[in-house]
Amino acid sequence: MKAPDPNTRFPLPNYDTLCFLKNIVTNPNIIVGDYTYYDDFEDVSNFEKNVKYHFDFIGDKLIIGKFCMIASSATFIMNGGNHLTEAATAYPFAIFGGSWQNAMEGKSYPSKGDTIIGNDVWIGHGATIMPGVHIGDGAIIATKSVVTKNVEPYTIVGGNPAKPIKKRFSEATISKLLELQWWHWDNEKITQNLRKLTGDLEELF
Repeated sequence: MKAPDPNTRFPLPNYDTLCFLKNIVTNPNIIVGDYTYYDDFEDVSNFEKNVKYHFDFIGDKLIIGKFCMIASSATFIMNGGNHLTEAATAYPFAIFGGSWQNAMEGKSYPSKGDTIIGNDVWIGHGATIMPGVHIGDGAIIATKSVVTKNVEPYTIVGGNPAKPIKKRFSEATISKLLELQWWHWDNEKITQNLRKLTGDLEELF
């Protein structure tokens, strides 16, 4: 038997609410790695609807690694949702044009850069990821969390704003996993090591 094809849209037979995400997204500024899946209660097309304020003229990217698990209603707020905070008003006059079109001349709206999700990241139902956040490999984002700051690898975070709950493993084990980078193995090697990947960590090293 062969490993599942990462280019399959719907990898589970007769189930069209779970997709390998890279085969569904159409926005070139959303980049998704192999085998990352999105599970939606209604329609997988909701994923791009839940990437908010993602305007082409800003150019920021949402980059998601391989083997991520993204639950229904996960939302990504992009930089188009940012407003001035140090001026007298946060109102975006310039976007409405007319005699207001030059209101931002010589200035720019705040940007926190690309939003980057590592590999093997689990994002729970209804979680919100704010602009420019970097989430490390192996992290877990609890249901309904609002992630406003970077998340270290193999860390479980939760709450609003999300805070570290615990590390999944010891620092020594995390270092070994980050060095191993199993998500970059070819399919044959992954298949040969499935028992180790889903079992006793010590067998991997």
